[in-house]
Parts: sequence; C-alpha cells; structure tokens
Amino acid sequence: MDTAADDTVTDGSDGARTARPGGPRERPWATWPPRLPDGARPYLAPLLLYGVTKLVGLGVFATLLTYAGDFREKNPRFGGGAHWWDVLATWDGWWYLQVAEHGYHPSLVRLDSDGLFTVQQNSVAFFPLYPALIRMVSESTGLGLYGSGILVSVVSSFIAAAGIYAVISLLAGARAGTIAAGLWAVAPGAGVEWAVYSESLFVAIAAWACYAVMTRRWVAAGLLAFTAGLNRPTSAVLIGAVGLAALVTLARPESRREHGIRGPVYAMLVAPIGLLGYIAWVGWSTGEATAYFTLQREGWAHFFDYGAYTLDVLRNLTVGKGDYHFAFSTPDLLSLQLVLALPFLIALMLRKRPPLVLVAYTLASVITVLGTQQMFGNTMRYLLPAFPLLLAPAAALSRLKLPSLVVFFTTASLASGWYAHYVIFELGVP
Repeated sequence: MDTAADDTVTDGSDGARTARPGGPRERPWATWPPRLPDGARPYLAPLLLYGVTKLVGLGVFATLLTYAGDFREKNPRFGGGAHWWDVLATWDGWWYLQVAEHGYHPSLVRLDSDGLFTVQQNSVAFFPLYPALIRMVSESTGLGLYGSGILVSVVSSFIAAAGIYAVISLLAGARAGTIAAGLWAVAPGAGVEWAVYSESLFVAIAAWACYAVMTRRWVAAGLLAFTAGLNRPTSAVLIGAVGLAALVTLARPESRREHGIRGPVYAMLVAPIGLLGYIAWVGWSTGEATAYFTLQREGWAHFFDYGAYTLDVLRNLTVGKGDYHFAFSTPDLLSLQLVLALPFLIALMLRKRPPLVLVAYTLASVITVLGTQQMFGNTMRYLLPAFPLLLAPAAALSRLKLPSLVVFFTTASLASGWYAHYVIFELGVP
C-alpha cells in the first residue's frame, strides 16, 4: 500500500472506500515488493534484459578463461592475474587504478629510440573523471580500488543502458528501446562494460546528453558534455554534436523563438570546457602546450592519420597478411566484419531520420575511429559508444515475437562471452 488508501476500508457492496480514522497506518517501506516510482517503471525491462544478458556473457568469459588458464602465466599488468576476474583490471585498467591510487605525475620523457615509441608512457594520457570516481567510491565505502572500479563501471553501464533505452524509445518505441539496451550488452567489444575501463561511464554521459538535446534540456546537455570532457578524449565528438545541435537551433527563427537563446548558447559555451581544460592542464604541467597529443602519438602511437592505417590494415587482411602495426588475427578479423557492416548500419540509421545530434555524434565517432591509427582489433571497442547504430536493428527486432527474441538474446549472450569478452582480453589487447 502506498497512498492515503492505507487509511481506508473497502465497502464490499460497491468497492467504495471509507475512511478509518485512528486506524493503524501501514508504512510504504513495510510492503514487499516495494512499489517503483512511476517514472522508473519503463526502465525495469531494459535494465533487466541488459543485466541478465551481461551476466551470461561474463559467466561464459570466466569459463573460457579458467579452461584455457593462460592468464595465470601472464604479467598481472598485461592480461594476467591470480584469478580470472583480475584480467578485468589489466591493460588500461592498470593505468586507471594507478591514477586512482597515486594521482598524476605529469612528465614528457624522451626515449633514446627511433622506433614507434619515442616518449615514455605517462598516466596523464588517461582522463581524470573515472579514476576520481574510483577513489571516491573506495574512500566512502571501504572497498578496495579494484572493487570500486568494477562497481563504478557496472553502475555506469546500467545508467548507460537506461540512457540508450530513453533515446531509442523516443524514436522507435519502448519495445525497440528495450531491445537496444540488450543489444548494447552483446555488442562487439562489450566486454569492457564491466571491467576497469571508462567506456560505460562515457556512454552513460553521452546517451543522456543526447537525450537532453532531443528533449531540449540545454543546460543539462551542456553540463553532461562538459563532464564527458573530463572522461575521454573522444568526448570531442559529443561536444561537437551538442554544439552543432545548439547552433542549428539558434539559426532557425522558429526554434529560437520556441526554445530561447540562453539555453543553446550556454550548452555551446560550457560543453568544451572540461576537455580543453584538462588538455591545457597537461600542457601547463609538463611545460609543453601540445604534451597530451605528443604523448598519445609518441607514447601510444595513437594519432589521427585520415584513415591511412585503417586502409593499410584492410589491404593486408584482404589478402591474408599481417604486415601492419598491432596485428592480432582474431580481433582484427572481427573488427573487419564490423567495419564492413558500418555503411549498412549507417544507411539504416539515417533511414529512420534521427535528430541531428545523433547523426552528428555517430558519424563523428565513426570518422574518428576509422581515421585514427590505433590497434585495429580494438575497433569494436572504440565503436561501442556509437549506440545510435543500434536504432535500426532494434526497430527490426522489435517486430519479432517473444519466443524468437528469447532465442536470439540467449544465443547472443552465450556467444558474447567469447567474441565480446575473451577475444579482446585474451586474444588481443583491449
């Protein structure tokens, strides 16, 4: 019982309720199961689908890791550990935990090398929001840094799934939104969603920022884009999408009259501050204005090359060769299939006529990923934030009946334990 009806009794003849003065009042929290707020009920199904699907995939991943056992012989920093779950905090996860524990020590140390890496790697390459949340959760709950990192990622992933549902349901209905949340759980590269990685946090911010723009909540959109700028360098695509949507709103007299000027202007001005502020801080701390970009290029070999590296990989994979940097056969082949599917997915998305913010965000994400030299096998992970690509598949699957959807998600969740988890963590470098 949850309203004033707690103080009433029902007349057996016509169901009318009469007050019962002085009677005992039941407390809402005493009932079970507790009643969900009306605004939260639509999110129950997508979050349940997302959570169950992720748990199945994680279980398969754990089984495969334990069966192979290779992780026990690897360096705990590079894909190894004493237990299977330790793998979830390796590679980039190790760096995030180092920042959470020790903070930053900015420096740009040149190496005596003419090879691919000419600058010593430094933790300032990893943006501060995610490790700051890890530290905050650890100090407030008593959990260790590893447990706090997993907790932040898992909670963020559910917020992201809710945001994806909110965006897709506005365009294609609640059923499609629910399916989209489930598809994000089994997307290629989804293994990092419940690992010590910042993807879940970024997608949570990005999805709700896009939703804020779609519902004309410009202040919220600007603040979310600002926050994203403290989380990942790829926040530039979200900042650009929010700014473009605000600019178009200002340029159209009818939308300007309807929504005013201050909201869009605020969003445009606030959105880039987080990203620019952090990059400026790195430059100031190291004494070189472009230190962040130098570190990415010469310490991690990540830089925008207008697609030259991607084309080189595609040429090699087409003829069965691996004569390119960062070659990992299985992840690369899976990423190749995803790249080949991109034109189809983009065309189907555009047919649904999504709002400008989603189009700009998705296209900018794809261009950034394919136009940058980085580990090609991680393309499926780098495209994980491009959730609007799920619009058309989710809308198509929403026409299926429940038994068919059960078969689909059961199969996909089991398979995702291999292609979305094991492949990137054990057969490649996430």
